Amino acid sequence: MSHRRISKGKAVLAGAGAVGVAAAAVLLPNANASQSGADDRAGGGAGQNPRTVSAASAPELVSRLSAQLGEDYAGAYYDAQKKQVVVNVADGGGSGSGSGESAEQVRASGAVARSVRNSMGELTSATGTLSRNATIPGTAWALDPRTNQVLVTADSTVTGERWNTLESAVRSLGDGVARIQKSAGEFKPFLEGGDAIFGGGARCSLGFNVTTQDGTPGFLTAGHCGVAAEQWSEAQNGAPVGTVQAATFPGDGDFALVTYDDPATEAPSEVDVGDGQTVPIGQAGEAAVGLEVIRMGSTTGLADGSVTGLGATVNYAEGSVSGLIQTNVCAEPGDSGGPLFTADGTAIGLTSGGSGDCTSGGETFFQPVTTTLAAVGAEIGTGGGAEEGAEQDAGAGAADNDGSGVEVGSDH
Repeated sequence: MSHRRISKGKAVLAGAGAVGVAAAAVLLPNANASQSGADDRAGGGAGQNPRTVSAASAPELVSRLSAQLGEDYAGAYYDAQKKQVVVNVADGGGSGSGSGESAEQVRASGAVARSVRNSMGELTSATGTLSRNATIPGTAWALDPRTNQVLVTADSTVTGERWNTLESAVRSLGDGVARIQKSAGEFKPFLEGGDAIFGGGARCSLGFNVTTQDGTPGFLTAGHCGVAAEQWSEAQNGAPVGTVQAATFPGDGDFALVTYDDPATEAPSEVDVGDGQTVPIGQAGEAAVGLEVIRMGSTTGLADGSVTGLGATVNYAEGSVSGLIQTNVCAEPGDSGGPLFTADGTAIGLTSGGSGDCTSGGETFFQPVTTTLAAVGAEIGTGGGAEEGAEQDAGAGAADNDGSGVEVGSDH
């Protein structure tokens, strides 16, 4: 991940599980293609000519429309197969007609208007009810704009009375507001002893290098890593190279800022993806449902998938964490804190935890990078060099790989 001091000469923090970026690997646009077409089922956008937009520009368009539509806005997602933004417009009945002034605003912006039953206010209120009545270890919920519902997930530990309590809470929300799905694994932070970055007997992955407000180089990682140890090293039982300055877990996020003990440490804004290749990280960006993303971790290397939910709350055994990004990207213990990013070099999240593994799959949750940077007072990159490199690499990727910029192999 190039999240090490340059003098080391090798990707110490990348972990032995990293895989290279191969020319013949699987392109990211193939990920999760089976979820496309939801807007057709709802009937939104019929007879319209929505414009094609890139995954990188989708969050900005969604943000602008959510502000313009006000109470009529009911979520949005990116259709990766069609390369279109689908925006839900609340009509109270979900007729799918996509009519009205708000729908026209959506279409005028180049997005697909999709009429739905539940407003964003109703869905947000539902998550509040769940927080009050169903904060049970092993449960999670997030807004799912594809179904216009709150998706509630229960892991394998939620049984008996706990399952009955959860089911009752979901029923109390009313028909069509939320649904429950079961996960075969167990929700837990992906923290484990081993190699990568080490602190207090714990193993994590480094996320993104950053620069603090006073110019000190540092890096972001998971908050549950930051509260596990104050100092972190590049090798097990090695000399510390960084000290935790801020950490949040559980509560309103799962993030930590670690500053390098040597202020002269070179901390390039890039992710090492193995075989001596890196992806320049030029900026931080917001997640959008449907956005195709890549995760790097010290245990499993590269994995890809897409964002499936926003504003997620996860009830770990250690406590509840809110404000997370839900994805179908796999991860395993030791991947905690690792970077979630896009093929064009945009930092999206930090690995928090989830269920399953990279054999059976499962749900994985990430701390948004934008929220983290605001909380700790840091910024991605070290200036124009990193951003310029990201732009150049993204441009090269568009020419060589149909806009993907990074390709991910299926081998971890």
